[in-house]
Amino acid sequence: MSSSFGKNLTISVFGASHGKAIGAVVDGLPCGVTVDEAALARFMKRRAPGQSLITTQRKEADQPVFLSGLVEGQLSGSPLAFYIENTNQHSKDYNNLRDIPRPSHADYTARMRYGEKVDMRGGGHFSGRLTAPLCCAGGIALQILKQKGIEIGAHLKQIGSVQDTTMSFTEPDMAALQKVSHETVAMVSSQARLKAITYIDELRQEGDSTGGIIELFATGLPAGLGNPNFDGIENRLSRALFGIPGVKGVAFGSGFDGCLDRGSNQNDPFRLENGKVRTLNNNSGGIQGGITNGMPLVLKVGMKPTASIAKVQPSFSYEAAANTDLQIKGRHDPCIAVRAVPVVEAVTALVLLDFLLDNTIKLD
Repeated sequence: MSSSFGKNLTISVFGASHGKAIGAVVDGLPCGVTVDEAALARFMKRRAPGQSLITTQRKEADQPVFLSGLVEGQLSGSPLAFYIENTNQHSKDYNNLRDIPRPSHADYTARMRYGEKVDMRGGGHFSGRLTAPLCCAGGIALQILKQKGIEIGAHLKQIGSVQDTTMSFTEPDMAALQKVSHETVAMVSSQARLKAITYIDELRQEGDSTGGIIELFATGLPAGLGNPNFDGIENRLSRALFGIPGVKGVAFGSGFDGCLDRGSNQNDPFRLENGKVRTLNNNSGGIQGGITNGMPLVLKVGMKPTASIAKVQPSFSYEAAANTDLQIKGRHDPCIAVRAVPVVEAVTALVLLDFLLDNTIKLD
């Protein structure tokens, strides 16, 4: 199924942007784990819309209603099922889009795949709204990983020409990432943050948009997680991360920049420190041969500029069979990367927990 992922831990999302509700079913979570619902709510709020002028003004409470799998605050062993009500839809803003597809949206391709009755109001099942249940499921996974000594944190590495502080690949400052996680723009540098906010707001006023690069670190992972060839850490992470609407690229470690460098610079020499194996560099991003080596996991996710912009754009009419112009109405993020930071954390947590639940992996 295209709306599901996972092997030992399976996640299936359902719903549409302007339907009654969205939600997910998560099967395979360990029984007996206590879920901090207040912490989960705080995590989900990081993704929630309508919290500043540089995000969509669609306001949603994003309060999950658990149907099964959670009893008196503990995971019960049965599949975790929950839904989140949609309460602030403006479907009339999308009336003309049945006839005129939006540029760089899934309107046209979805119609070619499913037919003219496909519901694309607000993006339908393709919408970024579906990242809310991912954050609910991933927020629980983050809590489980933290209990195992595994910490995940991310920041906006770059928006436009504005770049954030460079983080160490060998010893990332996880405290700094945690500190800025609830900022409107999750950048470690306060100067970069203000520049990014100004830039995004300028684009908003112009009716335009931008994208960004999210950088994520995961520490505390043991060596030996993963598989070679087609089922490695990179494989499963990439598959899941590309399920986040707007993702156009995923890179690990030094990524494409490292591909143009010399091997003598990019190699990660081994070293024993206090009886533990480490590498002097971490250009591999903590993964070699599809398997973790015990160093921090490092990955970057590229988010495209928001496709819904207020500028007049060329398109065509199905009914008239003629070219026409389109001006998109509605409430949209001028930079979807801003609210995608916790989504990248959530999806990464779900994939890593899936690997940890694989009882075929030998761990000390």
